[in-house]
Amino acid sequence: MPARSFDTPLGPVTVHEADGAIVRLDWARGAADDTPVLRAAEIQLTAYFAGERRHFDLPIRINASAAQQAVCAAMLAIPMGETRTYGDLARVLTLSAQAVGQLCGGNPIPIIVPCHRILGASTLGGFSAPGGIEAKVWLLRHEKAGGVLI
Repeated sequence: MPARSFDTPLGPVTVHEADGAIVRLDWARGAADDTPVLRAAEIQLTAYFAGERRHFDLPIRINASAAQQAVCAAMLAIPMGETRTYGDLARVLTLSAQAVGQLCGGNPIPIIVPCHRILGASTLGGFSAPGGIEAKVWLLRHEKAGGVLI
């Protein structure tokens, strides 16, 4: 599976491609493949971190259960600068808030599929990046969603 690594303000990431679509983003370094999709992902993520891009226009594919795909689709519908709670998504998807939290944690393409925009009812919830919540707070502030934060 082709993959490309590059640095971000949150540390190195590796984007993975399969059959012309992004299928995974890992918090690691170690790949240097060069395909049009991987180059586009690096360019768009770099622009996002520079504050020059508000959404991604990349082919993605969630290779997971129907529930995981539904949660990822719901996260993709949240505009930059806005947040939702696990409970908000649970009501729309007729799942429990706990199930939504677990499915958010299983998001295979963080940042591009913005699981960082999902919060607990009275907490920030979790986040998969090294640094965990601090990385989530950084992303929310970067997106000007900091109104929910102190």
